[in-house]
Amino acid sequence: MDYKAYEKKCMAVRTKNDAFLDEFSKDLQQAGLKDKTIEGHCKNVDFYINSYLLMEQPLEMVCGTYSNKIADFLGDFFIRKCMWSTPSTIKSTAVSIRKFYSSMLQRGYILESNYAELNSTINENLIEWLIECEAFNDPDTPNPFAFF
Repeated sequence: MDYKAYEKKCMAVRTKNDAFLDEFSKDLQQAGLKDKTIEGHCKNVDFYINSYLLMEQPLEMVCGTYSNKIADFLGDFFIRKCMWSTPSTIKSTAVSIRKFYSSMLQRGYILESNYAELNSTINENLIEWLIECEAFNDPDTPNPFAFF
């Protein structure tokens, strides 16, 4: 795919994602969450589905439930590339992503198996990601991502 086609496809995916984010925001409002909390969840999810998932190829929102995508995002990309990454922000981002995909499941946009894969991956790896993030952010600890 050439760059022009890639950009066109990304714009189409972003348009769909914006509609999903609007629906997610409404679900959070109906659940009684405060505006600031809703904004935080939406920003976390927006970064995941509109930046990370579109970074290498234009992936649809459902692809964010795949174990390799969520594990790479929270367990590698987020830790190394996001200056604001801390164990706390990994947890809050994971919560936001879970809430988003729960909303998408309830609305029929993803399958139960997609949501189960996402939850399983987060449950099985979260502690390891938190430890790696703490080590990465500690200048006195060897970099867990340095292979040489």
